[in-house]
Amino acid sequence: MIAFSPTRLAASLAVALSAMSAQAQTEVTAVLAGHAAVPFTTTVKAPKAAGPFFETAGKFNAANRQRTEALGSIEGISFVGDPKYPRKSGGTLPIKGQSVQGFSGIVSLGKNEFLALTDNGFGSKLNSQDALLMVHHVKADWTKGDVARLKTTFLRDPDRKVPFAIQNEATAERFLTGVDFDPESIQIVGDEWWIGDEFGPYVLRVTPQGKVLGVIETVVGGKAYRGPDHYMNGRLPNYPGDAGFEVRRSGGFEPMAKSIDGKTLYPMFEWPLWDAAAKAQESRNGKPYTRILELDAASKTYSTRQWKYAFEEAGNVAADFQMLSATTGLVIERDDASEGSGNVCKDEPRTDCFTRPARFKRIYKIDFAQADADGFVRKVAFIDLTKIANPQRVAKRGPNEETFVLPHLGPEGLTVVDANHIVVVNDNNFPYSSGRTLGKPDDNELTLLNIQALVDAQ
Repeated sequence: MIAFSPTRLAASLAVALSAMSAQAQTEVTAVLAGHAAVPFTTTVKAPKAAGPFFETAGKFNAANRQRTEALGSIEGISFVGDPKYPRKSGGTLPIKGQSVQGFSGIVSLGKNEFLALTDNGFGSKLNSQDALLMVHHVKADWTKGDVARLKTTFLRDPDRKVPFAIQNEATAERFLTGVDFDPESIQIVGDEWWIGDEFGPYVLRVTPQGKVLGVIETVVGGKAYRGPDHYMNGRLPNYPGDAGFEVRRSGGFEPMAKSIDGKTLYPMFEWPLWDAAAKAQESRNGKPYTRILELDAASKTYSTRQWKYAFEEAGNVAADFQMLSATTGLVIERDDASEGSGNVCKDEPRTDCFTRPARFKRIYKIDFAQADADGFVRKVAFIDLTKIANPQRVAKRGPNEETFVLPHLGPEGLTVVDANHIVVVNDNNFPYSSGRTLGKPDDNELTLLNIQALVDAQ
């Protein structure tokens, strides 16, 4: 029998309390301060130099992926629900023009103006062959709830900086498409735009005119991190097993933060990496985690430092990441399998209601300075995007009630507007997400939130 020791007991209690404190997360409330949207019907003409192929988009979205030219002949089906009982979104493909949709990244320019990044098109290389890659300069009118598109910039590679053959290889301007990259995050670095990609994953450097200046490979301490869609790999399963790569398909740099001084980028993997030894996702104590890398802007190389971010549940992903200070930041953590609110019913084969309503959609404040010995950042506090206070009744989409909900499958981007406010944007996955209104495709909503409580959380 071990003799009772007050000193040992006190020490044990201190360790236990310390561990509890490290794991404790405070839920605080965000307040809706503004709301505006880009309608899902918004399109833009492709540049004439891109050619007639891009005058329409979405021609490869039929179930068999065969070309379908007739406008509106392919019905959009919600990603969320029982595949045996497809829930129609109300949207259709192909469309005339290029769809201004799928906002996966956003950067504040001040004065309610933003850069909004359209992702690869319709979700994969296979169905996005006729989708051009774009960045939009937009301005929100919080009073009217409108978002004006001031300019659209199409990404292109006329100087052949991309190290592999692209879709438009034989053209002069070489406009980039959803076959080439899946752009998911964006930062302004000096006079360049740096864009995080999921396919490689890569970081693209482009001019504000859309011209590619370079493509940065993900090499950390001599080790390359690659996904199945990297040009050095073939078409392989989502998770590699013994295939020799760790990054899940569509699991690259969905989030990418920038340091306050602008000297460092922090690309973050959307999904956990693959642990070949364990033949499973990387995890600790039963919780999967992902990694945050450190990229020096001046040298365009990665340092050997990494941090780890633990997910609350298996199946959760990291959708965006921005720094608040030199050592604290904000991360969107969300599930990848729920959407909708209001018209909710049981999770069963039905199409007249939301069977899997929006559940885990949060923004966490994290602290690098309080990372543990294994490099896991501390999760300080969070706001729940399905429980936003709306005392001023300023919602422009959905019920304008005391509690406002962002019911989308993918709250996908955030940007810091000022010391107390952020803007969150959803990827509307046109025409596949229908979370705001049953049977109607989601718009791209810009949601202005007062997060003073989250900023102040310790």
